Amino acid sequence: MSLQTGLLLTFLLLVGNGFFVAAEFALVAAKRPRLERAAAAGSRAAGTAVAGIRELSLMLAGAQLGITMCSLGLGVVSEPVIADTLTPLFHQLGLPDAAAHAVAFVIALALVTFLHMVIGEMAPKSWAITRPERSAVLLAPLFCGFTNLVRPVLTGLNSFTNLMLQALGVQPRDAIALSRTPEQLRHLVEESRRLELIEEADRVLLNAALEAPRATLADLVIPVEAIVAVPTSADPQEVIDTAVRTRRNRIMLRHPDGSVAGMVHVRDAYLARARGKRPPAGRLAHPVPTLGLDTPVAAAVTALRAHHSQLGLVRDADGRPAGLISLDDLLTTLLAPA
Repeated sequence: MSLQTGLLLTFLLLVGNGFFVAAEFALVAAKRPRLERAAAAGSRAAGTAVAGIRELSLMLAGAQLGITMCSLGLGVVSEPVIADTLTPLFHQLGLPDAAAHAVAFVIALALVTFLHMVIGEMAPKSWAITRPERSAVLLAPLFCGFTNLVRPVLTGLNSFTNLMLQALGVQPRDAIALSRTPEQLRHLVEESRRLELIEEADRVLLNAALEAPRATLADLVIPVEAIVAVPTSADPQEVIDTAVRTRRNRIMLRHPDGSVAGMVHVRDAYLARARGKRPPAGRLAHPVPTLGLDTPVAAAVTALRAHHSQLGLVRDADGRPAGLISLDDLLTTLLAPA
């Protein structure tokens, strides 16, 4: 084989390898809802990408088959052509035939490996991850066509693999689980930071978010003595003055016996004053949900959102008020870098 033909085949094999790598990462990283919206708007390529995601396990098998074929082709075609081209050069430098061929083979292997990693793996992977939906739309039609063409081969390989796994006591799964445990997500975050795909501040932020569902309100509650409150009989101006003084938009209300009566927003007090009315703050009150001190953060957020409330009253095990929890303060505390 001539050098020109060998180099042309090498280029085509590298492009093919990069195509399969990019298609694999694009289908994995693409957001399915975005592709479905594009498909609903009339994009046939987006519809093909969605169909590929629905058969993601088969698509990944097709990508691996394509990558394997291209890699084997590089080993069969590229390395011998480059080595055979370099061997006479080292022979002219005075090296024996065996040594000249060995040096040429090592150089050819290193060169092909470098090109395979950069052009055939890293560059297409980075491109697909950076623009997953766009790359999925571009690559899915041709890639899904290839996968459908070799579907019988993939089905046979998959069946043989399943039999091997069953013999080892492992129950194979046809679908890929898209959900991830917190431990898996933390590992992904750490690996992303190690590979310098995210900044250190982002790593801290993501780890804090992953720890949030495991935390309780015990260490995040605003203590009773720090609660800003006015009596239910307070007029709108008193609510406004208290909000200005404490720089809080939401003021708690107390009954004469000291128990919590709800919450009033300073906006409502301003509206009442603008209308020339002076209703007691108790008539402007919004209910505040009650949470236990041992309530997990995720459950607390769900409860506050269900009640459309930014504040929650926290009680201890004996039912006594322990303080307040705020969505704003909660998120700020949990997601602020340490």
